[in-house]
Amino acid sequence: MSTDTRTDTPTIVLVGHGMVGQRFLEALAERGLTATHRVVVLCEEPRPAYDRVQLTSYFSGRTPEDLSLTDLAFVEDHGIELHIGDPAETIDREARKVTARSGLVVGYDVLVLATGSYPFVPPVPNKDATGCFVYRTIEDLLAIEEYAKARATTGAVVGGGLLGLEAAGALKGLGLDAHIVEFAPRLMPVQVDEGGGAALLRTIEEMGLTVHTGVGTQEIVTDASGAVTGMKLSDGSELATDMVVFSAGVRPRDQLARDCGLTVGERGGITVDEQCRTVADPRVFAIGECALAADGRVYGLVAPGYEQAETAAATIAEDEAAFVGADLSTKLKLLGVDVASFGDAHGTAEDCLDVVYSDSRAGLYKKLVIGRDGTLLGGILVGDAEAYGTLRALTGSVPPIAPESLVLPAGAGAPAQLGPSALPDDAVICSCHNVTKGTIRGAVTEHRCATVPEVKKCTKAGTGCGSCVKVLTQLVNEELEASGVEVDKGLCGCFGQTREELYEIVLALRLTSYQELLDRYGREEARGGDGCETCKPAVASIIASLAPAIGADGYVLHGEQAALQDTNDHFLANLQKNGSYSVVPRIPGGEIAPEKLIVIGEIARDFGLYTKITGGQRIDMFGARVEQLPLIWARLVDAGFESGHAYGKSLRTVKSCVGQTWCRYGVQDSVRMAIDLELRYRGLRSPHKLKSAVSGCARECAEAQSKDFGVIATANGWNLYVGGNGGATPRHADLLAQDLSDAELVRLIDRFLMFYIRTADRLERTSVWLERIPGGLDHVRDVVVHDSLGICDELEALMAAHVSHYRDEWAETINDPEKLARFVSFVNAPDTPDPVVGFVPERDQMKPDLPLLSIGMRPAGSTETAETLEDVLEGSAQR
Repeated sequence: MSTDTRTDTPTIVLVGHGMVGQRFLEALAERGLTATHRVVVLCEEPRPAYDRVQLTSYFSGRTPEDLSLTDLAFVEDHGIELHIGDPAETIDREARKVTARSGLVVGYDVLVLATGSYPFVPPVPNKDATGCFVYRTIEDLLAIEEYAKARATTGAVVGGGLLGLEAAGALKGLGLDAHIVEFAPRLMPVQVDEGGGAALLRTIEEMGLTVHTGVGTQEIVTDASGAVTGMKLSDGSELATDMVVFSAGVRPRDQLARDCGLTVGERGGITVDEQCRTVADPRVFAIGECALAADGRVYGLVAPGYEQAETAAATIAEDEAAFVGADLSTKLKLLGVDVASFGDAHGTAEDCLDVVYSDSRAGLYKKLVIGRDGTLLGGILVGDAEAYGTLRALTGSVPPIAPESLVLPAGAGAPAQLGPSALPDDAVICSCHNVTKGTIRGAVTEHRCATVPEVKKCTKAGTGCGSCVKVLTQLVNEELEASGVEVDKGLCGCFGQTREELYEIVLALRLTSYQELLDRYGREEARGGDGCETCKPAVASIIASLAPAIGADGYVLHGEQAALQDTNDHFLANLQKNGSYSVVPRIPGGEIAPEKLIVIGEIARDFGLYTKITGGQRIDMFGARVEQLPLIWARLVDAGFESGHAYGKSLRTVKSCVGQTWCRYGVQDSVRMAIDLELRYRGLRSPHKLKSAVSGCARECAEAQSKDFGVIATANGWNLYVGGNGGATPRHADLLAQDLSDAELVRLIDRFLMFYIRTADRLERTSVWLERIPGGLDHVRDVVVHDSLGICDELEALMAAHVSHYRDEWAETINDPEKLARFVSFVNAPDTPDPVVGFVPERDQMKPDLPLLSIGMRPAGSTETAETLEDVLEGSAQR
């Protein structure tokens, strides 16, 4: 046993070092208490505090180090004694000492318990069998990942709440058939109502997850070795699975408090007052998920925990502070789906009304709860939570516009949307740190903050979950402009001009060199330099899209252009998570002859590639090493394929239904039109990727209204829709023009695309651009349909130049030895493949073999080929 000798310096002992514990330490430092007190931290986990909210992002490639919230320099600078992997085991309140597992005994003047919570595992038979896991810590995730790779093909998650859905997504990402078992009649029953749960269910099932609601787990079934083989459910059915992950809620970790005689609630939680002091001992505080607050609630969100941490630190510093409850609003992204709830989301207030917008096809559900006097009481958003920041801030007030305007999606006939400028000063913008609009405005006007990072540092707004950053940025810019401060809207630190302004400079002066543009028009301090990773690809895109008009070489790997590209364009392929690349040939309109299908199959077989038919109606091949890319493309080009530009900010696909040729409902030849459009706009470099679709009738099987530009056939021609987006922020496209002839349709698309390329910001999709550009759809219609600016001839000429000068990038690359030299893993060892790129078999194909901790290297397991590029080219010539 190691006895810690008490010194004259007062000692604060923190038990637990999670997110709330780390925030408590920061609050101590801000009040100068780390300089006047000795601070000792006893941490149970084998690592310092990390972002548990983003835990699932580990399966998306983030490492434990990426998730860390602890800056060791902060710990050292403030003299904090951090004991990792050494939890407190006993507390002697009479002697004011804490004993850790290692035997260390620390005396305290103030003790703060931040022990968090533990996963609830239902008391079902065999709950501890081999193959049963909980989903709470990084160590849990590592164990799940290792077991899934070694022994599992199917996984079941018990619990359909937030963590349950994240766990199911993780199992799906690991290649397992994933099931969700939820006792309640809907998913996420605490956050969403029946309508929201139905929308969420449809979207999740479309992702390939199987959901079982309204049933409980009766027993875990095991084999003779004690390993999981299935689950018996309360409806009498049995689910075959070889892995079970329990995510059925959490309980406060209060055993340490119980053992030392502190008061706990009937259902758990260390009882504290409004200053977060335990009711049994004023020298002991409890914060976070282990605390039962004075209002009788245990708060399971990080924002209330942060507020409790602030309250405890302030009380220790003898400042006035109180925790009297917290905003339970939350905005989440589950499996790529936005889910948010705020205020009285379920409408429990007496005599309240609902305003609901629901689109089951798009997976959208939005509900606002409104009082009889028009007060916004709360709401639920599923599928599109873009307005969450504004709506949450308006809760408790009467919105200045009609409630239906707040739930109708952009492009669905809604009036002007409400911006943050309409919010009152007491509206909370950042719920994680309880920062109001007035505080943000004060940071600009009183504290002279001139940038969003400065406001973040001053107020802490936007430094928690990050959901308020967009509104925060708008408020800061509005306040700066109102104060007469010119807001820097430059593209980056190298250029003071916007992307639109740089486009006009390049076009007007026929500049074909990034370096010349930087030296002549860059900020003074950037001239003569190398530029940055923001402006180089943006300018490269501008030059490529204008290449024929300004006399530049449009080939992205030509001369200076090659040095400006990001990783994907640099190798004309998409980099995948294990260091391999994807190969995506263009299949216009989704139409392909059997001979070409055979070629793709042979190539995938010969190079051991994973093949996948995509939602854009083409075939992706994954797992190519960088040195194999020219070999593969030589065979594809020989068979008549072109680059599908899956790697570029350019046109991806034009999807089509079968149209009137085969379908009895079709009224136009949608396949022919889709092919014509894809071949016309292939290779068109733009601010962001472009997707399109053509439907042969109003039944809309090609889903044209979710595309950047979509076409729907009518009996009289074609209807053109623009500004759609089916991604993370879905948006229905707007009708630009109707009953167009073939020639009229192509002419308007030419104009629309070139106007977008000319005026959009860097990495701005058409959906965002259409909402941002002054005048919105009406202005775009005036410009591209009615030629209000007199630029349509120029827009058409620019597109005509692009079409006439198109060259396939891969066809040029494989015939240029100088360009081929870049396709190696190691410049100093060109014949050596990357040993980190490895694969393991799955479902008759292969998947990436990723190291558990993203550390070290593994031998490649991909199929080897004896072919060289010369072999392929020689064979091509013979064929």
